[in-house]
Amino acid sequence: MRTGPMRLPWGWAASLTGMLGLILAMAPSARASGCFAFPALVREARALAAKPYVPPKPVPGFLKHLTYNEYQSIRFKPARSLWRQRKSRFQVELVAPGLYYTTPVQILVVDGCRVHPLPFRPSDFTYPTPGLRQRIPHALGYAGFKLTYPLVGRECCNQFLVFAGASYFRAVGRPNNFGLSARGIAINTAFPPHEEFPVFQKFWLMRPGRQARQMVIDALLNGPSVTGAYHFVIRPGQVTRVKMRVRLFFRQVPRVLGIAPLTSMFFYGAGTPRPPGEWRPAVHDSDGLELVNGDGEWIWRPLINPPRFQVTSFQLVNPRGFGLVQRDQRFSGYEDLGARYDTRPSAWIVPKGQWGRGRVELVEIPTDSETVDNIVAYWVPHHPITPGREYRYDYRILFGRAGIARPPAGSVIHTFVGAGRNPGMPCDRGRHTLRFIVDFSVPRADLDLPAHGVVSAVAPARIRGVTVMAARRVGLSQASFDRLSFRVSVPQGHPVELRAFLRNRGHALTETWSDMLPADEASVLAHTPGCP
Repeated sequence: MRTGPMRLPWGWAASLTGMLGLILAMAPSARASGCFAFPALVREARALAAKPYVPPKPVPGFLKHLTYNEYQSIRFKPARSLWRQRKSRFQVELVAPGLYYTTPVQILVVDGCRVHPLPFRPSDFTYPTPGLRQRIPHALGYAGFKLTYPLVGRECCNQFLVFAGASYFRAVGRPNNFGLSARGIAINTAFPPHEEFPVFQKFWLMRPGRQARQMVIDALLNGPSVTGAYHFVIRPGQVTRVKMRVRLFFRQVPRVLGIAPLTSMFFYGAGTPRPPGEWRPAVHDSDGLELVNGDGEWIWRPLINPPRFQVTSFQLVNPRGFGLVQRDQRFSGYEDLGARYDTRPSAWIVPKGQWGRGRVELVEIPTDSETVDNIVAYWVPHHPITPGREYRYDYRILFGRAGIARPPAGSVIHTFVGAGRNPGMPCDRGRHTLRFIVDFSVPRADLDLPAHGVVSAVAPARIRGVTVMAARRVGLSQASFDRLSFRVSVPQGHPVELRAFLRNRGHALTETWSDMLPADEASVLAHTPGCP
């Protein structure tokens, strides 16, 4: 593909001058792409990777030590939003440094062929006290920015995407409240305390036309191990779509490279133990990891809050998609009028082209609070990393309700786990027994097909008593789910790794359910009073 400027004879160029001027006047984004080109940013990232890493200058210490309430009291004035005076559908609100956001970033505005830095103005914010306002340096810089767009109504400007902190960004679709986050990259996430957090240190905001329905942002990433050039094409709506082009250059080889990472929170859910004193049925931003392999197999992995740090890998070839999903969207599933976990978005990664062999890695970190993100998922390529080479990853991220990642066959609705010993049964000496209940939705076309459960376990676990019961056949006439039930016996001190799906005459009726319980949790759940 030709990337250089096209040369025209002088006569052709002269005759097209008027038409070209009209086109550029009508499409500022096209004008921007012609003057500020992504290949130039790629060259900047490549040159930066050839130099030693220089950490960014942090904010003054007093800003790092603000309390949560003090920082939240620093408010950006919406009347100062970028492009507000132009009455643009897209507007930009700025984020003040402080507390968690300790690295100022450079923000540049691309307006036609003009590129100019956005100066920091303390007067754009309100502060909780005059004393704090007087201590703010005039050359401080911003910590990030928020994009607004009229998602609800024509006049209202709704925040739908936020870039703030390292390479984190969050987005929502029309019906959502903010929840999980995406990241530009994950480095050594599974190797604490040596995880790296590269930073989007510079942004270019392309000024959109007044009635534009999408916005373009470029960003330069920098960290101890890696630099990167990022191109975002953002289209908000019922589902907010972020189209990404990523070009990476490595100074050194990371232990684990995570592409298209997603970060979320799982405190407890309907199928996991409820912490003492908690009255809400569930507390989480996401309840499962969804995957679809290159061969079309869909896999659902329920999330847990493990007793200790846990990493699970799913080997895939040319994945078609993966994401963290909030599948339970019933208010009754959470009963929380404040947090509204039932409206938290799901995020779905759709790779462009063939990513080859690799794995999706799921990191689950123990937490005793819903204020801590403890879930991370990302793609780990199989090929080795060579410093100095360019690595390309293009993909889309969809933010919206759980339907953005809906498998074509039946899907998992609920997972329940408990002690496997039925009343009156003798204890299994030397083995603990668990009962698993997995409810699968059944497509209307398959309602009358007899379903058979296919369950497998990693040794030394043993499967017993596999049964499938259709809910509609026991009086729930409007129900369209089948309940898979089975018991698992496993020696104490061993984890439990399982896979299951429903089929009929060799045809899979559902996605594949995959679960893994750590040994500690399996022992707790398997315990039955009266058994040794």
